[in-house]
Amino acid sequence: MLFSVDEFRAWKNKRITLLGMSGVGKTYLSGILRGCGWFHYSSDYRIGTRYLDEPILDLVKRQAMDIPFLRDLLRRDWIYIRNNIRINDLGPVLSYVGKPGDPERGGVPLEDFHQRQARYHDAEVAAMYDVPKFIRKAGEIYGYQNFINDVGGSLCELTDPGPIDLLVKHTLILYIRITDREEEEELIRRAQSAPKPLYYRQEFLDEQLAIYLNENNLQYAAQMDPDEFTRWIFPRLFHSRIPRYEAIADPHGYTVTSQEVAGIKDEDGFLELLEAAIARK
Repeated sequence: MLFSVDEFRAWKNKRITLLGMSGVGKTYLSGILRGCGWFHYSSDYRIGTRYLDEPILDLVKRQAMDIPFLRDLLRRDWIYIRNNIRINDLGPVLSYVGKPGDPERGGVPLEDFHQRQARYHDAEVAAMYDVPKFIRKAGEIYGYQNFINDVGGSLCELTDPGPIDLLVKHTLILYIRITDREEEEELIRRAQSAPKPLYYRQEFLDEQLAIYLNENNLQYAAQMDPDEFTRWIFPRLFHSRIPRYEAIADPHGYTVTSQEVAGIKDEDGFLELLEAAIARK
């Protein structure tokens, strides 16, 4: 959705999608707005609790069945296992998606990693197609006037245009970009030290794997240190996504900087920033 400033001010039920890399301030903004009476839709939370819930539990149960004591309890239905995913803690999703590399060092075999990536991709697509339904539920069931859609950093990686077209139809797209080199380096450091689940386009991952293996004189992905590979690839992933975000935001939405977002303290400040972004487009 595109607006003039006056049209945006008159828009009674505001519906905003926040776009950008993990760490730029999407969840920070969403938390502020949630505290001001907005409905907060977290795609990562929806993915973990709805679309990857069963695969995550199946993976945990396979591990538990290798332990005789737990195997007996599970087979007799004397215990149950459940996920405890929170909006600000996606640990079960992170554990499920994993990192490619040596299984002895916590890595996931490449074939399994590809399968999990495919499920993660499909889950993200499904979570985006759920947005109109949750917009309706937010208003009709819960009585929320405004809606904030906090999407994962990998939304720009989806090759199917359907989810983006749907979000453009039902929400205003707001892209948060990094402009400062020092801030970019800090975001990369934080992402490397406290990683979130990552989705890679197959073409990008295959290309980067070949480069990494060649640089490190390795023959197979199973020889990689999974943590080292993830630290190595993240800056490359970060920079590869910038033009993909811009390709969405330039024709379909508005752009603000992470520095501008960091200065937001309340709903009024957020709305003023949106008006400024609309005015300068």
